[in-house]
Amino acid sequence: MDGGGALSEAQKVALITGGSGGIGRATARALADDGWSVALGWSSSKAAAVEAAAAIVAEGGKAVAVQLNVTDEEGVAAAFENIAASLGPVSGLVNNAGMTKDGLTIKYPKETFEKTLAINVTGSFLCTKAALRGMIRARWGRIVNVSSAVALRGNPGQAAYTASKAGLVGMTRSICREVASRGITVNAVCPGVVDTEMISVLPEGQMAAMIEATPVGRMATPEEIATVVRFLMSDEASYVTGAVVPIDGGLTA
Repeated sequence: MDGGGALSEAQKVALITGGSGGIGRATARALADDGWSVALGWSSSKAAAVEAAAAIVAEGGKAVAVQLNVTDEEGVAAAFENIAASLGPVSGLVNNAGMTKDGLTIKYPKETFEKTLAINVTGSFLCTKAALRGMIRARWGRIVNVSSAVALRGNPGQAAYTASKAGLVGMTRSICREVASRGITVNAVCPGVVDTEMISVLPEGQMAAMIEATPVGRMATPEEIATVVRFLMSDEASYVTGAVVPIDGGLTA
């Protein structure tokens, strides 16, 4: 099957890492509405992931919550095996799990910098590596990396987060070249200010400044990010690969 082919709904199985809330949960719902069976990966928010999966099932979709520490290669492999057993082999991957902890570089702990890169970059790499095995055999696959607008513009106090999200952009562009001939697309989205729990911890003044810098003058909803991810995961996006798509209300224009 080449990149212009299509999978049956039974073959459309997506893993969304960090699937318990915010962009991950909205993406799981959007993909389920589009006929995907979805696995919501969770690391610390089991109850939220289970509830989100149950809500999708209650509406007639197929969904499971799967424990997933993206920095543990053996754990990643086990999660993919569990998903294959319950839903089928993973044919779509949304690398959404991430963390951020702001702080000026001169005072920033090395351990926190390394943890940020481990979750945001290494975790995405390990999940991609695990997903590609089955996708290459099927000669079809969709991978979307959730980067950030800060990867395109920088932000004071976010050197670690920016480095990790810029790393995702580079990884997207490299891996797309490795697997495009196998019918697999690899793209990245770069959300701006999104109304999620992650953004809620920012100081009020910083949040207001970011919204003021956004031409549309407001935050995005998780659903607005999910609609773009859903397109990139679709059959209609078969010729879109290596793309880095800002979804930021003009923040990086």
